[in-house]
Amino acid sequence: MKDRVALLVAALWWGSLTSIGFLVVPMLFAHLGNPAMAGNFAGRLFSAQSWVALACGLALLTYFRSKVLDRVDAQTRMSIAWILAALLLALLQEYAVAPRILARENLRLWHSLGSAMYLGQWLCTGVLLWRMGRREG
Repeated sequence: MKDRVALLVAALWWGSLTSIGFLVVPMLFAHLGNPAMAGNFAGRLFSAQSWVALACGLALLTYFRSKVLDRVDAQTRMSIAWILAALLLALLQEYAVAPRILARENLRLWHSLGSAMYLGQWLCTGVLLWRMGRREG
């Protein structure tokens, strides 16, 4: 049962990243007509996504901690590494990159870096989800 819940949490994390980053935010910019307003809403969505990432990441770390107590294997260690990498990217994006974008400091650089971090987080959670789904099958 715990395995299935953990898989659902990983799916929630990856799915929320996918829907916000690749569907909702592009639609905001396409349909709002005002880039400043769309950017403001996008920033709020990305901030909320950071909290989703933190909650999902901590829940998954708790789940894998219980597995480590049973036995430490390479798959568990690798899963923990993917979670930590994704969490680090989420936190850096929220607390290092986003404030600079809001301050409009070197916007091109910081926006590109934030986008790359978001993509990196999406890839990390995608790999984690893939590995967890394969292990369950």
